[in-house]
Amino acid sequence: MTDIIDTSALAARVAEDQRHTTPAGLQANAELSRRRTLMLVLNVATWLGLVAWAVSVLGAGGWTLVDVIMLACFVAGTPWAVVGFWNALAGLWLLHVHSDPIGAVAPFAPAGDIPLPLAIRTAILLTLRNEDPSRAILRLKTVKASVDATGQGSAFSYFILSDTNDVGVAKREEAEIEQWKAAEPDRDRIIYRRRTDNTGFKAGNVRDFCERWGGDYELMLPLDADSLMSGEVIVKLTRMMQAHPKLGILQSLVVGMPSESAFARIFQFGMRHGMRAYTMGQAWWVGDCGPFWGHNALVRIKPFRDDCHLPMLPGKPPLGGHVLSHDQVEATLMRKAGYEVRVYPVEGGSWEENPPTMLDFAKRDVRWCQGNMQYMKLLDLPGLKPMSRFQLVWAILMFVGIPAWTLMIALSPVAAYEAQSIPGYPTGSAQALYITFFVMYLMPKFAGLADAALTKGAVASYGGPLRFWASAVIELVFSFLQGAVSTIRTTIFMIGLAFGKSVVWGGQSRDAYGIAWSTAISDLWPQMLFGTIVCGALYLISPTTLVWSLPLTLGYLVAVPFAVATASPELGRWMKRAGLCAIPEDFAPPKEILAVMGAKS
Repeated sequence: MTDIIDTSALAARVAEDQRHTTPAGLQANAELSRRRTLMLVLNVATWLGLVAWAVSVLGAGGWTLVDVIMLACFVAGTPWAVVGFWNALAGLWLLHVHSDPIGAVAPFAPAGDIPLPLAIRTAILLTLRNEDPSRAILRLKTVKASVDATGQGSAFSYFILSDTNDVGVAKREEAEIEQWKAAEPDRDRIIYRRRTDNTGFKAGNVRDFCERWGGDYELMLPLDADSLMSGEVIVKLTRMMQAHPKLGILQSLVVGMPSESAFARIFQFGMRHGMRAYTMGQAWWVGDCGPFWGHNALVRIKPFRDDCHLPMLPGKPPLGGHVLSHDQVEATLMRKAGYEVRVYPVEGGSWEENPPTMLDFAKRDVRWCQGNMQYMKLLDLPGLKPMSRFQLVWAILMFVGIPAWTLMIALSPVAAYEAQSIPGYPTGSAQALYITFFVMYLMPKFAGLADAALTKGAVASYGGPLRFWASAVIELVFSFLQGAVSTIRTTIFMIGLAFGKSVVWGGQSRDAYGIAWSTAISDLWPQMLFGTIVCGALYLISPTTLVWSLPLTLGYLVAVPFAVATASPELGRWMKRAGLCAIPEDFAPPKEILAVMGAKS
């Protein structure tokens, strides 16, 4: 009887301890609560300060309808930049001041370095839809070879889950996979399945896998057609999941691959140095309610299958029906089910390819936009953690701010005209607010550059100081020009959403190719027209204001030549030879990248 009582008491103490920690017992809830409170105070105070500053500028001389609209746009457009500002600063502090940054952010990580054999089975999934089969299958073959080289290959199986509806592409998929299987002694661990019913697209495809095969595996690792991972990192992440059964999703830090596209090179150079500090800062306070990007992440199958069913949204498409941007919703449902969702914020061994042109980037952006806007119908989903609801709001704010800033820019000539009639208008204060906002908006980039400069050997890994800082200047200018092009495209699309317009989901371009002038004009004339009207009006009303506006408006005027130039294969090849906007893998490519890039060349 005493033993029973003692056992019951011990169980009660364990249950009590678990109530005070995250589900995996990795961190104290009180500690995470303090971090979140600090970030909440910093973000809200900063946002309110910016809004109060904007009120003092816009309200000078009395309020007009234009002032009220611009203030409303400012209120809606600034939160995303404020959160990014504090995430970046927190990440920079962690990386270069904190004594144990990984311990503070990823307490599960040490388990990945303990060389235990894998006792759980993992399914690595490649999801396809009208993609180039040869390049996609090559990436999965490379992943398998890399995993096998670790000596832990028997713990993994490989599934090619196709939603391809192009008959010709489907035949090529089948041929590529049969050829691959014929060359593998363990071919039974390679399974190909193509659906004829594409319900739910990728999310539905993965759901179908879980229902049919999920009981045979503990974990799954979804990969996109452009994904690549090293076996060493996959095994390390699997060991972390094995050691912590209450880890539901473990997201790797995905970075770009070397590219011959000028657009992709410049874009991913900025993402590469900017993501580390930002992700560290975000993970520090988000903790067990982390992000899921839908690929290059380990997922525990049973809770995913049982508790992460995507709801059918009320109403008709584009905002009703199937959830398109499924990953973040699945992350919130996984946390609701009592499992942690974490990010491993360490670079290396997890890659993806970025869109090769401005037009491809814009297409991807509007797909994300439609999916994120659907989250508005999920904010009242019962049982979500407060931090999970914030994650959904955060994803919505990513796109809500875009039309807000576009409208502010459209109204800037009227605002400049009204300001001229106000005696003692606070021009200096307006300019200071403008500069302050830009510093905050660009802080993830600045923090990334500072991180590289402060990390031993980091600048050298980018090709040395000259290449690195020249690339930083190129990327900064690029980000302004690219941002202007994207804002109009996204704003027009968001207006279309209100009238039932929807995206078309299909294969994506991966390789560098040129864009004809006629194609660029056909796609980007709204940007140039908008820029011509706004800049022309500013020139007539206030040339000084026009000059100040150029970081925001120049991209509209040069949208067509910008798209053509950054898509030019010749420019991409020249940048590659010069080592400009290169990433560390350009100079020291891992064997996995050599395997896929060598076959490509």
